Amino acid sequence: MVGRWSRLAGLAAAFIVLVVPAANAGDPREALSASSSLQRTLLQQVNALRARHGLPRLRPATGLGEAAGAHSTQMARLGYFSHDSANGASFSARIASYYRLRGYHRWAVGENLLWASPDIGASRALKLWLASPPHRANLLSRSWREIGLGAIHASNAPGVYHDAQATIITVDFGARS
Repeated sequence: MVGRWSRLAGLAAAFIVLVVPAANAGDPREALSASSSLQRTLLQQVNALRARHGLPRLRPATGLGEAAGAHSTQMARLGYFSHDSANGASFSARIASYYRLRGYHRWAVGENLLWASPDIGASRALKLWLASPPHRANLLSRSWREIGLGAIHASNAPGVYHDAQATIITVDFGARS
């Protein structure tokens, strides 16, 4: 009889484990939203800046946009901020999986990152990048021909974002010839 009750108790425990949601189900960290309006405005302002400096406009490239969006999302979900991917891969290796060299002889990429809490507008992001020599160099490089933007707003971002609201922007620049 004792063995029977032990088996029933074990089955009841197994049932409870199966029906209780995971601890992070519904976790607010999963509340991420792409900010396409921020991306559009930022693209317009980057191209206006380049025009003022006599540089060609950057064309949106699907692969660069996918790389930028995936990177911003990964940083928001995992709570880190780096050009490298969470697995340690360099930004160029990450971008290469979206922005292919096939059919071209030359390939180059660059990246600008930014995060702010809770929100940031395109003008402020551009001002911050222009105040940083390496970021400014990316924005005003004659080499770039294409661009991809990924702006993600997280309502409760972990890690370096301190479980606060954060907007994370990745801008990937590219040139293939």
